[in-house]
Amino acid sequence: KSDRTLYRLIRRQKVARIVELGVGDGQRAARMIALAGWSHPADQVRYAGVDLFEGRPAGAPPGITLKEAHRRLSPTKAKIYLAPGDPYSALSRLANSLPATDLVVISRDIDAESLAQAWFFVPRMLHAQSIVLKEAIDPKNGAAVFVEIPRATIDARASAAQRSRRAA
Repeated sequence: KSDRTLYRLIRRQKVARIVELGVGDGQRAARMIALAGWSHPADQVRYAGVDLFEGRPAGAPPGITLKEAHRRLSPTKAKIYLAPGDPYSALSRLANSLPATDLVVISRDIDAESLAQAWFFVPRMLHAQSIVLKEAIDPKNGAAVFVEIPRATIDARASAAQRSRRAA
C-alpha cells in the first residue's frame, strides 16, 4: 500500500533513472521499472539496485539472491545494474556511473551506519529535480510511508560524511 505513493510519483514525474538501496524481494523494483517504461522506451530506463543479496545476515528481512534479481529484472529490457554490498561500499564504486538519477529510493531495512557514510556519494548522482525518498514507519499506525529528503538535508549529510571520512 505504501508503494502506491512511490508509483504515482514515478508516473507523474516521468522518472527514467532509478537507484534503489535495499532491493528486498525485487517486486517493488520490477513495478518501478514497468511504470518508468510507460513514459520512456524500455531501453532508456535505467535501474540500479544495491542490496546485500546473499550476504544478508541471519535474522534480516528476507530478500532475493543476485542471480534471482537478474532473472526477474532482465525481461524488463531496462538497463539493469545490480550491486551487491552495503550502501557505502556499493555507492563508492558506482556513484560516478549513475549521474542524473531521477529517483533514489532507500528501504527502511538499510543499515543506518552504512547509509550515514554513503551520503557522501549521493549528491554526485543527482540533478536539480532529483527526488530522494526514505521508507519509514509511521508511528501513528505502524504503516510504511515514504518521506522525501530535501536537497539541503542531503547536502548536510554528505558534508557530515565527508568530515567523518577525513577524521578516519
